[in-house]
Amino acid sequence: MTYQARHMDIRRGRTAPVAASPRRGADAARPVFVALTLVITATLAGSVAAGIAVWTGWSLAAMALMLPGFLWIAGGAATSLTGLGYPARPGTAPPQGWQPEGQTAVLMLLCREDPQAVATRLDKLSAQLEAVGLARQAQLIVLSDTFGADAILAEAAALDHLIAANRITYRRRVDNDGRKPGNIAEWFDRQGQDFDHMLVLDADSQMSGQRIRRMIWRMETTPGLGLLQAGMSLVPAQSRFGQVQRISSRVLGPPYAAGLAAWTGRTGNYWGHNALIRTAAFAAAARLPRLSGPAPYGGDILSHDFIEAALIRRAGWAVVFDPDPAGSAEDGPQTLAEFHRRNRRWCQGNLQHLRLVGMQGLHPLSRLHLASGVFGFLAAPLWLALVILMGTGLVTLESGLAFALILLTLLIPKLAGLWRLAGPGATTWRRQVACRALAAELMLSSLLAPIVMLHHTAAVVSVLCGRDCGWKRPGGNGPVLPQGLLEMATGLGLTALVVTLNPQGAAWIAPLVAPMIAAPLLIGRIDAVRPDRCPPQNPA
Repeated sequence: MTYQARHMDIRRGRTAPVAASPRRGADAARPVFVALTLVITATLAGSVAAGIAVWTGWSLAAMALMLPGFLWIAGGAATSLTGLGYPARPGTAPPQGWQPEGQTAVLMLLCREDPQAVATRLDKLSAQLEAVGLARQAQLIVLSDTFGADAILAEAAALDHLIAANRITYRRRVDNDGRKPGNIAEWFDRQGQDFDHMLVLDADSQMSGQRIRRMIWRMETTPGLGLLQAGMSLVPAQSRFGQVQRISSRVLGPPYAAGLAAWTGRTGNYWGHNALIRTAAFAAAARLPRLSGPAPYGGDILSHDFIEAALIRRAGWAVVFDPDPAGSAEDGPQTLAEFHRRNRRWCQGNLQHLRLVGMQGLHPLSRLHLASGVFGFLAAPLWLALVILMGTGLVTLESGLAFALILLTLLIPKLAGLWRLAGPGATTWRRQVACRALAAELMLSSLLAPIVMLHHTAAVVSVLCGRDCGWKRPGGNGPVLPQGLLEMATGLGLTALVVTLNPQGAAWIAPLVAPMIAAPLLIGRIDAVRPDRCPPQNPA
């Protein structure tokens, strides 16, 4: 049977999906991950229980708040350790001269992006697809939800030469119903049947022609594979904040990504871009429900990617994460303000998953992905509540062992990354570079962690109060507080509360409140453009 014939039979339901290859590796890695997670969680909980001076109602409340947090950080540590034990295998290149039998739509989704940057990326990607022999089998399609007369004109002008040269197909919707997933669904209803796969890219996505070719080859040679998510690196940063993220990704990322791929196996996740999806799998499963009621709890699903992955897996298709970041990258937020705005949208979308985690027929690991995304934001207010309970003396620990073990657990992903870079076989120069990078990342991430926790807490409270963050809408005309003022006020308020109720606790909370109080200075310095990244000056 030819590839096209088999593909059409799968589309029409005549042939069931076939198991994809990562199952055997997951069968070995998953028990290791589960065992490590449970052992670390039990150790942390036991150390806290042993150190509590007096058991009261507040102590029981603290333990109830700690347990999900311990499980969360233990899972991260266990994932990185699993990645060291089950490193990712190098990707297999297609045979020399191989050409895809199916057609692939390369979809780039836009909504009020920088048009010149998008045009540059599309120009480069088009040339790379042609260079690797995919010009006939891969079609670049731009799906725009851009609104506003000036933004529309700028986008059309920037892409005009690519459209005229027939290097891209461009369509802009007038009605932005359903946001990004609605844009894809509308295109799919009109043209999806003409393609065997679709590669989804965001405006800031960067993928090489070679990586796309390798992903298509894997998809065509693994009939049960419904979605293949590529690992990603961050492009060189413009600011110090962007550089912190990039260092963190390069040091911590590989062991964690390898571990995640190892224990999730055929039930991986989808991050909304840099992923290849079989159109048969999308047609069979990924039609998103619309939640009842108004936003933020109802309406369109903002974090659509997790749900689409869960539905594709429910339909019997494999969802696989390939952790290799080669030829796959994205831009990260360059300022803390951009980072907070993005996380506010993610918070609202992830909290919507509370209504979907119990959806009928989902794989248990798909439910775990959804729950993990939810707790990624709920963790912040829980940790803040614990800090207040312990800082004010309502809960007292007699021993510092618990704090040392918690700190060690948080450091495990960083130490795993350091081991990968500077372990046995590494040169002295490589070890020095890795240690300097880790030290810089650790210092800056420690300073930023309280500020991020505060904003995550504010995002959760905002959603719980029923406030919708909207989608790509222009900023309002309301008053804007001076940079860092809210963080500083919160830090001073926490300090005053602790000093009033429990003066001995002031030293304990100092590492948390000091970055908050210094936020006006800290944010300005970390958002600054790096000197080596300053744009060239125009000649006079």
